[in-house]
Amino acid sequence: MPYKEKEITKRYYTIGEVADDLGVATSLIRFWETEFDIISPKKNRKGNRQFTPEDIKKIKMIYHLVKEKGYTLHGARDFIKNDVNAAMERIDMIQSLKGIRGFLTELRDSIQGN
Repeated sequence: MPYKEKEITKRYYTIGEVADDLGVATSLIRFWETEFDIISPKKNRKGNRQFTPEDIKKIKMIYHLVKEKGYTLHGARDFIKNDVNAAMERIDMIQSLKGIRGFLTELRDSIQGN
């Protein structure tokens, strides 16, 4: 059996890392933190926000609803309030499909390149 390295994952991410991942300003994430109860990052002694992977999933859900689907903040809040678990599952499925699409696009490009 070949050796497979473990994928290294961080426990906490800074607000800058989360903002860079989504391509938004850090101020927008701070604003969403005040608008949505589901975002509650831990803070260290200095007061810096520390986001867990679960927090990032929630932020990505809000990003998807507001930026990609065009929901208002009130509409996104209501959507999340009605059924958070269904919304999270839906976002997970969308992320998975995006990954598959990216893989297929790379495969197509490599085939066309030969």
